[in-house]
Parts: sequence; structure tokens; C-alpha cells
Amino acid sequence: MSNKTMRAARLHDVGGKFQVDDVPVPEVRPTDVLVEVKAAGVVPNLRNVITNYPTWFPYLPLPKLPAIYGLDTAGIVTAVGSQVRSGVKPGDRVYVNPGLSCGGCVACRRGDSVNCTAYTFMGYFGFGPGSQQLFEDYPYGGFGQYLVAPVANLVKLPESITFEQGARFGYLGTGYSALRKAQFAPGQTVLVDGGTGTLGVGTVLLALAMGASKVFPTGRNKTLLEKLQALDPKRIHPVAVGEKSVAEIVMAATAGLGVDVVIQALGANAPAAAVMDSFNALRRGGKAINVGGVAETLALEPIPLMVQQKSLIGSLWFTTAEGEDMAAMAASGQLDLSVFEHESFPLEKVNEALDAVDQRTGGFTNIVIAH
Repeated sequence: MSNKTMRAARLHDVGGKFQVDDVPVPEVRPTDVLVEVKAAGVVPNLRNVITNYPTWFPYLPLPKLPAIYGLDTAGIVTAVGSQVRSGVKPGDRVYVNPGLSCGGCVACRRGDSVNCTAYTFMGYFGFGPGSQQLFEDYPYGGFGQYLVAPVANLVKLPESITFEQGARFGYLGTGYSALRKAQFAPGQTVLVDGGTGTLGVGTVLLALAMGASKVFPTGRNKTLLEKLQALDPKRIHPVAVGEKSVAEIVMAATAGLGVDVVIQALGANAPAAAVMDSFNALRRGGKAINVGGVAETLALEPIPLMVQQKSLIGSLWFTTAEGEDMAAMAASGQLDLSVFEHESFPLEKVNEALDAVDQRTGGFTNIVIAH
């Protein structure tokens, strides 16, 4: 590799395998930074996305192929653009929030970048017709040795956070933003549906860090539920799915009141009935936040929704500011990232890393490409 090229794992065909190629090192534009990638998280759903497109989620456009994937990236800043004035400098340890926005639409001008009409995940997929332009502007994901990103997307990582832990920030941030949208407060109660999965474990950790009095994670694997409960036996109350109605169990544990918040983190193959069961565990005035991928249509009755003043809210991702919150919580010990079990693969074994995702045992496993 010369000083002007780098190795990157690229997908050349939908449903194909990644191939390691030599590609140019990206150039740094005035408001961008160049990051040397140290760890890139392997998204559990990546193989489904790149194999089943456009059957799965046809409204989520993929970048033109060949493309460098890698959603969650942590690394070291190696160069900054001429107009970077934020104090970011070479040598800084950072997480790169992959959420790209156009900067000019109504949502962006209001400071609401996640609702940009062209919002795009760098190194993954987009959410609108403007996504392809953003893919072309920032075509580098974490499965390459370097990437370029807007300086506004950087979360500084303290020394106490490893690069492997930083590469988990995407799933942590998704749970954190969901809890914030629910206006979750210390002393409140939360049900995390799918609590043993990748999204779920992170959400449980954030709920504990934010002062939850009781957390009810659901799951089918009793060993994983016991592992979760061991993190905080006093506050974590696991709910085994299939034995009784989730709502019945939670209502009995909350004196018939219900929980303040439900975070819906179930995967695409979960039935809609499971979502409604958990929704029925909400107290009057409670909020349910959906960050999961359940594909079935929900049978939501509007009159009880109105009478009980419950809310069902979608939550896509998290802001860079929320990423900074998490970094501060982890640095203080408020958020415990030591629970993750990292499995690292070199770039040349990215396809084996995808195989390992299919063999992982729940959300404690963190599979990364380490550079």
C-alpha cells in the first residue's frame, strides 16, 4: 500500500461477498476530517440488508456498488480541513456518527438533522432520494483503513473508552435517544422488549445509567436474561417470553400501574402480537418508543390510545450531542461498557466476521473489524 492508497473491503454485488481492494485515501475538504479507522462495528442486520435488497425495506436505498460498508467507526483523527475551528485536532480519539444530512432542508435549518429528507447512514443505507448524493460525497465506511467525515459528526472518546467499545456507540445511541424521546427520568420504570439483543442490551445499560428504578427486559433465552439480571439484581427484572403475557407479568410487578416507558427493540421476524403485548404494559400516559424492525402491521385501537393518553413514537438514530452525553457517562463510570465481549477480525476476514454475527449469543457479543 502506498501513502495514497489504502485497503478497503467493498461489496461489488448484492448478495455477494466483500472483497478487499486498494482504493484512494480520501481527500480532506475544508470542513471535514480524516480518521484512521481502528475499529468498525459489524451490524447484526448487515447480511440481511445486502442480501435481500430490494425485497427488504425497498424504500431504504443502498449506495451504488462497489461500496465500502461499515456503519459504526472509532479511530484517530489524522488530518483536519482548513476550516475546522472546533478544537478537533490530529491525534484525537473519536467515534464517527454516520448520520449524514444535507444541511439545507427545513429540518436541517431547524437543527433537526435526523429528520433531514435526505438523511443517510454513511457505510450502510439511506432514507430518501437525496441519499445517493450524500453517498457520493462521503463514500467511505468503517471497512476501510481511513474515512472522511464532517467535523460535526465526531464524538470525542476519552482514553477510558476502547475503540471496540466506541464501535458499539451506534446501538447504544439508538437506545439512549429513544429513552430521551420518552422523556425518561430517574426513578421511572421501563420495559425493554427484546432486551437480550444488540439494541436491547445497550438500552438496558442506558436505562440503568439514567437512574431507572426498575428495568424489565424481555427475551426467550433464559441464560441471557440471567446474565442481564446479574448486572443489577435489584433493579433488573427479566421477563421470559412465552410463559405468560408480558403485560400480565409487568402489571403484577408494578401493582397494576404499568411501566412509564416501553422501548420496542424486537427484530424483523418478531410478531406484531408481541409488540401489542408489551404496549399493553404501559401505564396511563406512558410512552412506547419503536427502535426495532418488526415488519408486521400493528392492530392499534385508537379509542383506548386516546382515552389512556398513551403514545407510540418512532425513533431512528441519535445526534452527535447525544453521543457526547454517552461518552461523558462512560468516562464517569455512570455507563458501564465493560460488559461487552469483543470478537475482533482483521479486514481480510470481514466475511468471516459476518458469519460470526450469525453465531453470536445475544447482545453482549460485540463483533468488530479491527485495523
